[in-house]
Amino acid sequence: MKKIKIIADSGCDLERSYAEELGVYIIPMIVYFDDEAYYDRVTMTTEEFYEKLKTFKGLPKTTQITPARFIEEFKKFIDEGYHIIYISFSSGLSGTYQSALVAREELGEENVDVIDSKGASVGYGLMVREAALMLKEGKTREEIIDRVTFMRDRMEYIFAVGNLEMLKRGGRISSSKALIGNLLNIKPILQFDNGYIVPYDKVRGEKAIIKKMIETMQERGYEIEKQVIGLNYSRNLDFCLQLKEEIERTFKVKEFVISEIGPTIGSHVGEGTTSVFFMRK
Repeated sequence: MKKIKIIADSGCDLERSYAEELGVYIIPMIVYFDDEAYYDRVTMTTEEFYEKLKTFKGLPKTTQITPARFIEEFKKFIDEGYHIIYISFSSGLSGTYQSALVAREELGEENVDVIDSKGASVGYGLMVREAALMLKEGKTREEIIDRVTFMRDRMEYIFAVGNLEMLKRGGRISSSKALIGNLLNIKPILQFDNGYIVPYDKVRGEKAIIKKMIETMQERGYEIEKQVIGLNYSRNLDFCLQLKEEIERTFKVKEFVISEIGPTIGSHVGEGTTSVFFMRK
């Protein structure tokens, strides 16, 4: 039986040190500030990204990983005798998944499995983490794929965008809506629907964000106290920790995966975003 390598991309927002500890190989996406290209968490740290974002007038751009890059990355491990399970950033947000399928066709289905996470950031990262832990436990390829697919079909992504400026720059809301929203401290809450981002609600102020997230977990969650809950943040760790404390108090959760939003996701949401990831009923 072939040895297995779990591969993900930087859309999962797992810190590289943590991914290495898990035995996961992360393919970094490229973020562009005009003509300057940076590899997520490799040639640009999250701190450097948010510092640069403060003075950059435009909108950073991200590009999908190309089939050629996937072939190059996958082949390194195939040549070492590995079978690859690649879990990808949502196909609803990027063409990266399709690129991986092209690479799989070139390299052979017997060498590569490709799973669409239909998610992003730490929600996607939780699936990658689970696959890696199962591999360490000696689980089979089929067992890992079944579990990741099970999680994929039940993962909830609830996130509050703290600064409407990035949504305005990206054309998702008008300048007037961004101005009014910032003046009134209105925070849009978004969610994922089959791999796509859709509106969920809007609230005023940080306390209301926490209240809405807790209510949503109560309504949709399944045995929350037994789950590993995912949280992310972008330059607002204190608020993220307030949310964590409230989840601990309400649900008696014992384990979390918390990570700062990196350049790939941060290019679209900017500073002040916080998300919670959990499995639904």
